[in-house]
Amino acid sequence: MGREVVDEGLAAAFDPLKIVIDVRQLGISGMQAAEWLRAQRHVDVGGSDTCRISASITYADDDETEKVLMDALHALVEGAASIERQSPVRLPEPSALELEQAMLPREAFFAEVEHVPAERAAGRISAEMVSPYPPGVPVIAPGEVITDDVLDYLRSGVDHGVLIPDAADLDVRTLRVVAGR
Repeated sequence: MGREVVDEGLAAAFDPLKIVIDVRQLGISGMQAAEWLRAQRHVDVGGSDTCRISASITYADDDETEKVLMDALHALVEGAASIERQSPVRLPEPSALELEQAMLPREAFFAEVEHVPAERAAGRISAEMVSPYPPGVPVIAPGEVITDDVLDYLRSGVDHGVLIPDAADLDVRTLRVVAGR
C-alpha cells in the first residue's frame, strides 16, 4: 500500500512510517503474532487484530531499531509453524454487521431485561453494547436485533482471544436482551 490510496480517495493521508502486515498466510492471527514477537524477540509491534500486526517507525528510531524489527519479523516467518494453530475468527460479510434497529437504544438499554444463553439470543433485541477489541467498534448496540452471524463472529472471536470489554458477560456465553421481545 502506498500513496495510491490517497490518490484514489481511500485515505486522507499516507504515513510511510507505518507498517501493516497481514499474517493470515502464516496460519496465525495478528494477536498470536504480536504475542510471539513480544515473548520471543522482545519486540512490541503496538497493534494487532485477528488478521494483521502493525508497527511504526519514528523519526527517533535509528538503523539498529529498524534492524531489530526486521530481524524479529523474519524470525516470526521462520517460527510461525511452531505457533499453536487456532480456529479462525469467523468474520461475517460486512452487510451481516448491519443489524436491524428494532427499538431506540435508550429505550432498549433501560427496558426490563433478561440474560439468555448466546445460542438462544438470535432474533432477540439487545439491551447492551457489545464491542469486540480489537478493533473496539460496536457490533451490537442496544435496540438492535441479534443475528446468528454476529453471534458466531463474537463467540469465535472470544475463543480466539478477542476481548469484549463492555458486555455484561465478557465471554459472551449469555447476552443481555429486552425481556419478552
